Amino acid sequence: MKHQTVEQLHGIAEVEPTFPAMTRRERLERWAMLLEQNPERCLSAFPGTEFMSLDVRSKAQCLGSPLSVAFADPILCAQGLKDDTYGEAKRFFELADWQLHAIVCHCHVGGTMKAGWAAVQVRSAFKEQGQLFSRLREAMAHWPALRIFTHASE
Repeated sequence: MKHQTVEQLHGIAEVEPTFPAMTRRERLERWAMLLEQNPERCLSAFPGTEFMSLDVRSKAQCLGSPLSVAFADPILCAQGLKDDTYGEAKRFFELADWQLHAIVCHCHVGGTMKAGWAAVQVRSAFKEQGQLFSRLREAMAHWPALRIFTHASE
């Protein structure tokens, strides 16, 4: 076996660095750290995620959002982040809808948010995991919607 430097290998093969798989917490921590690098940066918020159908919400993108910051990171992409859609962020960061909603939706912040604010929301997503309130909130989010009738609509 002949020893070659990485530079020599680049001339004859495509060399990609490999990283050990990050845990959910490490992925969220990295995202928060990326947001904290420029805490005053204005980011776009997603409009009305709670009102979107599941299919539309899954494909939703927002230019200049906290998800765009994550997707611009080569390490998170190497870990498997495929794009900056709502559905991909939910999958990759292993977030419940209500958790991702709290991070990216405009109803909490208006049209824009500071990156530092978004970082706090990302950090709260991994602090809440396993807590009773978090588990109850997740269970309630999946209950079927109740239909309420008034006398006029019956």
